[in-house]
Amino acid sequence: MMVAETKMKAVVAAGEGGPEVLEMADVPLGWPRGPHDVLVRLKAAGLNPVDIHLCRSGPLIEGDQPFVLGSDGAGIVEAVGDKVRAILPGEEVAFCYGGIGGDPGTYAEFAVVPAHSLAKKPESVSFAEAAAAPLVTITGWEALYQRAQLAADEHCLIHGGAGGTGHVAIQLAKLRGAKVAATVGDNDKAAFVAGLGADYTINYRSDDVAAAALAWTSGRGIDVALDNVGGDVMRSTFHAMAPFGRIVGLTGMTGDNENDDAFKRNVTVHNVMMLMAMWIGDTAHAAQQGGVVNQAMGLMADGKLRLHVAETYPLEEAAAAQQRLEQGGMTGKIVLEMD
Repeated sequence: MMVAETKMKAVVAAGEGGPEVLEMADVPLGWPRGPHDVLVRLKAAGLNPVDIHLCRSGPLIEGDQPFVLGSDGAGIVEAVGDKVRAILPGEEVAFCYGGIGGDPGTYAEFAVVPAHSLAKKPESVSFAEAAAAPLVTITGWEALYQRAQLAADEHCLIHGGAGGTGHVAIQLAKLRGAKVAATVGDNDKAAFVAGLGADYTINYRSDDVAAAALAWTSGRGIDVALDNVGGDVMRSTFHAMAPFGRIVGLTGMTGDNENDDAFKRNVTVHNVMMLMAMWIGDTAHAAQQGGVVNQAMGLMADGKLRLHVAETYPLEEAAAAQQRLEQGGMTGKIVLEMD
């Protein structure tokens, strides 16, 4: 059906800064658009640390539209382009698209999304859970499966295991048959990650993480590590790696440590920045990422993947939600919900 509105409510970044620059506004709806696009009435939007970074530094894609944050969304299909066949109005969907400049993100009432980025949401999965899943699942999938080629029975270390990316990565690693250790900040988080399948927990506040990881592997070292902290954490992880181990970093590269552990152990380091496909307009890779979201929805429906939603906020309280995310220490994800 055709939608009469030419404007929608959205939370825009009125400038560069913290949550205080976020405000409600009327922005262009942007529909109808291309023949392969889909209009989604949003029911929920997931928050991610990249939202904080872009709010403070500005959009990756410059444009003349108001900057609406948020890449993760879930909702109900309102209308489809002329050439869309696999998605129908009324269907419930989830996706990762927008929120980096250019097309408005998901801190909004509606989103216009290419059909190839959409996955159908199972009835058993809530909108909040579905909106929490896409970006972190794509990140974990690309990091562990595609870059590190994690194999069954390998030892895998997940930093920040209770966080948004970490708690999903633990489950993906276990689905691959790996042995998983996770770093956490307290006993509650240790219990949480153990409930997700982690075989071993390390308190990064009180333990020497590298020494604990080496002890866990009887001195051999870690085969695959997922580092979402960078800097000194990555450098210390080099010391915990097995020969020919693989580290995947989510925050950029760092130099070797003072012992040249990365060099001596023949460690390879990979970068994952999953928003790159959208940033450079690589539609083929974006379609692959849409396929990952579709597989994630299936795993969630089967009870094999769980997205922990820690807190929800209404759309108009997006600034408070982002402030909470900035405080850190989250277990799982924060989600915005729309009436």
